Amino acid sequence: MVNSKRIDERLKDYATPKQIEIIDAVNRLGSVRKAAKELGFHFSYGGRAIQSVKKKAALAGYAPQHNMNHPVPAPFVVSGTSTLYDENGMKLQWVKTKADEAQKFDMIREWIESLADGIKGMGPNPPAPKVSNADLLTVYPLGDPHFGMYAWAEETGDDFDAAIAEKLTCAAIDRLIESAPPSDTFILLPLGDLIHADSSTNRTPASGATLDVDTRWSKVMKIALRAFIYAIKRGLEKHKRGIVRIVRGNHDPHASVAIALALDAYFHGNDRLTVDLSPADHWYYRFGKVLIGATHGDTTKERDLLGVMAADRAKEWGNTEYRYWYCGHVHHSAKKEYPGVLVEYFRTLAAKDAWHAGQGYRSGRDAVCIVHHKDYGEIERHRCDIGMLT
Repeated sequence: MVNSKRIDERLKDYATPKQIEIIDAVNRLGSVRKAAKELGFHFSYGGRAIQSVKKKAALAGYAPQHNMNHPVPAPFVVSGTSTLYDENGMKLQWVKTKADEAQKFDMIREWIESLADGIKGMGPNPPAPKVSNADLLTVYPLGDPHFGMYAWAEETGDDFDAAIAEKLTCAAIDRLIESAPPSDTFILLPLGDLIHADSSTNRTPASGATLDVDTRWSKVMKIALRAFIYAIKRGLEKHKRGIVRIVRGNHDPHASVAIALALDAYFHGNDRLTVDLSPADHWYYRFGKVLIGATHGDTTKERDLLGVMAADRAKEWGNTEYRYWYCGHVHHSAKKEYPGVLVEYFRTLAAKDAWHAGQGYRSGRDAVCIVHHKDYGEIERHRCDIGMLT
């Protein structure tokens, strides 16, 4: 019966706030009955609360009434003790511990919640920004992301897998979004080979070349979809409206369509976002005096892109002054001006696979965003180097 003895203050280390209040009241007033009367509960509840604290403390190794004075750290609990006594009392004591599954679960849950702190509240329809500039367009061209490609640093110089691809893509988008001006519209434009392997055969569709792949194909698709949902939500936080175009690549002619369809379904009903589902290899977008074309780069030679744009978009060609082709495929930065149009190839954030490393490819890795003015074409760009992300 706990009603006259002072309660050990160290028990408060194992008590809830309510139990601490009871312990303090008992120690101050001298009995559980007096504490119960003051705090407004039945005295039996107070006795049970104190016994509960003592049991919790004993599980952690603290029960001085039984010569246990060495608490164990979370998430462990005491599973048993062995005590050796001599004529003078306790001589030695062995404390056996085990992991407490409930505590382990709580610690893992708290860790996961801490990781998610920065993205809470990002639903399918984040609120539109209050300030935007209708004269500006921001394009986020992503060169060949290659989700699902595997590289081993000892062989290729850098590690790469699906998880790394997600982290790099999301981190790059975060940096570029922060540096971009609040243009009215953004275009998210992965330039082909978003997925490294088009199916679980782990071969290129056309040539049948064997690919270095990481994990299961369906898991890669899930990770890539999650990364681009994140990128779109971040874009909608900064810009009033967005356009997504998943360019088909030679690695993912079918998987890229699946990703585009999934994004369209996820953001269905969001009137601030358009996912372009055209099956065409060449895609165009006009913004004032600016005409942008996008293609992977595996089907049309660079020197022919001028004529393709002029033929496909004759009216827009005649009514614009600043024309650009954005391409992927080659994994290195290159830009060449032809009469009436600039053709640019973009780097990738992906590492080299074993074949490219063996062939001597050593291009840099980065991502950029490009800002266009409706009357003056490209006016600025921001670059995120791989070193800024790793």
